[in-house]
Amino acid sequence: MIRVKWKKSQSLKIRKRLRNKARGRKKIFGNSTIPRLCVFRSGKHIYAQLIDDLNQVTLLCSHSLKIKEKLKPIEKARKVGEFLALQAKEKKVEKVVFDRSGFIYHGRVKALAEGARSGGLKF
Repeated sequence: MIRVKWKKSQSLKIRKRLRNKARGRKKIFGNSTIPRLCVFRSGKHIYAQLIDDLNQVTLLCSHSLKIKEKLKPIEKARKVGEFLALQAKEKKVEKVVFDRSGFIYHGRVKALAEGARSGGLKF
């Protein structure tokens, strides 16, 4: 069981997301052949990682900090997903398990997932 620790200064919205994240992580597990695609969404940027939970190693990472073009946040998220899929193809990873980290599957998180799918990842 994953215990959730939070600070007193954290808002109720963040506490709820962390509870949802812990509940989802009980069911989601990645290994070297089918890694976990973990998403983190901040106020300005979006980050994605391919994680091997068995060996506790991050295989790949991608984020919107690399994109220098002036794009809308949803378009940046889609590009991050496509770029991550390209990197995964080079490492011969085709299937992943999607971990939305307690975020609602909507907006930037959905755009990242669709970008990864259009890049060739299956989940």
